[in-house]
Amino acid sequence: MLKEGDRVRVDIPDRDDPDFRFHRQTGVITDVLEDAAVDATGDERDKYLYRVELEDDVMDFRWRDLRPVSEGE
Repeated sequence: MLKEGDRVRVDIPDRDDPDFRFHRQTGVITDVLEDAAVDATGDERDKYLYRVELEDDVMDFRWRDLRPVSEGE
């Protein structure tokens, strides 16, 4: 599971996704929020939203839209 302080890269390759503009941006998780999306999807990972501070914005993403950034990236 991702956690506060982790460096991540946004991975939304679908050009039709409204959040595609964040694709490949990197940032830091500043907060981990919980909501009820798990009730709709049945996937426990969906109960978390990750607030990410990007260079010019702060956005909330699901686990499927984020990848860890390795050292040196």
